[in-house]
Amino acid sequence: MNYTPPKRSDGTYREFREKLPWPKDRPFRVLSLDGGGIRGLFGASYLAEIERRYLNGTSIGKYFDMVAGTSTGGIIALGLATGMTAAEVSKIYTERGEYIFPPAKVLTGWWRFIKSIRSPKHRTEDLRNELLRIFDHKVLDDVTCRVVVPCFEAEHGEPFIYKTPHHPIYQRDRHKPLVDIALHTAAAPSYLAAVENHGYKMVDGGIWANNPVMIAVVDVLANYDIALDNIRILSIGTGDETVKLAERHLKGGMFDWGFSLQAPLLFRMAATAQSQNAIGQAGLLVGRPNLVRVDLGAKEKQIALDDVKQAKDELPNAARSHAESNGQMIRDMFLTKEAGTYKSPAVQQGGLQ
Repeated sequence: MNYTPPKRSDGTYREFREKLPWPKDRPFRVLSLDGGGIRGLFGASYLAEIERRYLNGTSIGKYFDMVAGTSTGGIIALGLATGMTAAEVSKIYTERGEYIFPPAKVLTGWWRFIKSIRSPKHRTEDLRNELLRIFDHKVLDDVTCRVVVPCFEAEHGEPFIYKTPHHPIYQRDRHKPLVDIALHTAAAPSYLAAVENHGYKMVDGGIWANNPVMIAVVDVLANYDIALDNIRILSIGTGDETVKLAERHLKGGMFDWGFSLQAPLLFRMAATAQSQNAIGQAGLLVGRPNLVRVDLGAKEKQIALDDVKQAKDELPNAARSHAESNGQMIRDMFLTKEAGTYKSPAVQQGGLQ
């Protein structure tokens, strides 16, 4: 008999939590990274260029108090939180991208397309092998920066967020392998299969939070005694789609809204709208001058989540251009002082996240 675990939300801490102190003269700096498959190369390359220009190649992760990432952004976040440089993370995409997302061959491309109608386009095992090479057997307790990574749990149909134990009530995830967390947040429907997790069925966090910036902001405000205008956010996107609806969509049915050679139209619209809304909300809370959004910009058709060749051809150059235009501002807002090594607070009895 298959075991069905209880809802993760059943264990949510229901009482008012005690907020931890935060120095009033020290900004809380958040790095937020969107999902987007191979387009994560843009964010990794951008941060690597900032490292090269202003940090003598040392890891930019040392300058943030929290990193939040969804899907491919979650992989980058976990890499930075373990002490990797953004330059090292970017090599995952440029050197290993074809192993994770093998390009279709001329003679087998159509067969692969037909097969993908009923099964995932790529093998989870290929991604797992690359993640093992990167993270080995490290667990969430091994990172040196607060981390927040959203996923979606399909067995019960609810959000599922991995968090470091940066508050005493967060104890559930501390021994979770980083490989598993990265797999769970990156299991994009139709591209990779859902991942079995002790009775849970884990799916890409982009289902509900492709841009995790508000998850990070809420977590900071819930756990720390800090003024809203003392939070600084660097949010990095992977490009929004300008979805223009044709008459057939406005009056159409399931075929018009659902079928696509890439992700379904409705999913792409929802991801773009969620990201725009999250940025708007975060800006209202912390003050728009305290939030910097770096993104590819909206296009009618973005690079496909698994198009490694086009991503390598275009995204590093785009990243360098953005770093050239706003690098000085990033240095002044985020890079004047290291955040210091994160240490989880002492374990206390009682609640779970």
